[in-house]
Amino acid sequence: MRPGSRFKVDETKVAVLSKFKVMNKIKHFYGVDISKSFFDVVDQEGKHDQFSNDLKGFKGLLKFIQKDSLVVMEATGYYHYRLAQYLYEKGITVSVVNPLSVKRFIQMKLSKIKTDKSDAKAICEYAQATKVPLYTARNAVQAECLQLLSLQDLYLKQRTALKNKVHGEKALGTPSKTVTRSLNRSLKQLEKELAQIEAKLEALVKETQEEQLEHLTSIPGMGKKTAMLLIVLTDGFTSFENARQLCCFTGITPTIRQSGTSVRGRSRISKVGNRKLRNLLFMCSFTACKTNKACREIYERIVAKGKSKKLALIAVCNKLLKQAFAIAKSGTFYQENYMSKLA
Repeated sequence: MRPGSRFKVDETKVAVLSKFKVMNKIKHFYGVDISKSFFDVVDQEGKHDQFSNDLKGFKGLLKFIQKDSLVVMEATGYYHYRLAQYLYEKGITVSVVNPLSVKRFIQMKLSKIKTDKSDAKAICEYAQATKVPLYTARNAVQAECLQLLSLQDLYLKQRTALKNKVHGEKALGTPSKTVTRSLNRSLKQLEKELAQIEAKLEALVKETQEEQLEHLTSIPGMGKKTAMLLIVLTDGFTSFENARQLCCFTGITPTIRQSGTSVRGRSRISKVGNRKLRNLLFMCSFTACKTNKACREIYERIVAKGKSKKLALIAVCNKLLKQAFAIAKSGTFYQENYMSKLA
């Protein structure tokens, strides 16, 4: 084990143990269905109340819930963030769950009622029936990074739309000069904004995780953009206990469709995860299968078996993530022949 890695592994174990201790103390469950203006709350006994989605409503919720409680809500873009942060800062155990998981849970129960109250009740029941992840408040740097990433995604979509519009105008044969100039000006402005966002993101990541960024970019095939995105989305690799969880989060784990003798579907990746990270990893895989020894061996072995090159590249993405996780947890630079048990 490398110097310093023992303490990082111990920190992970401590975090897992503390999570179990917190969950063992939970005596009351509350499901929250949150929207722009209001949120509905239902406890395990069916008691219901509604509060405004502002500071006044947050204070009202504190009076409503009891000690040793777990408050569970769906991830709803911007609407859940303030409430989750507020409760966490007040010492309340919070969980933010995937809306798709709750939706499948409701469908499984064949419920025909769809109201805010029934949704809050379903979230509460889901929390009691399954193991839900505990929410960890974001620090100021991570919160700003996530906002910048969201804005970056918006600008990238706008840039694509403008480029398509320029191409469409040219296809007309006689494009309007006024329209073309306007589109080109907008494209230049977007490119300028995107460059500023990327520079700010890099500065923020280096402010808190410069050493980790250097370690990740030492992996052959791992680009700076991908490394920065990994650090931001995983909060410096503290959000996951093992590499398998990270792969599931990215959506590159296989799904198998088999039932008896009639259903024999092809295995596919789940794609239930962060699309942007998945796309960046796939681009990195082209370089990694040439420059990264472990990735190259995996790629060649899968192709030699007659499997598709795309499947081999997905396996390379998986390997890159495992290497990134091991390096982030051990706190060392990439070593070609180094074996880690963390992944």
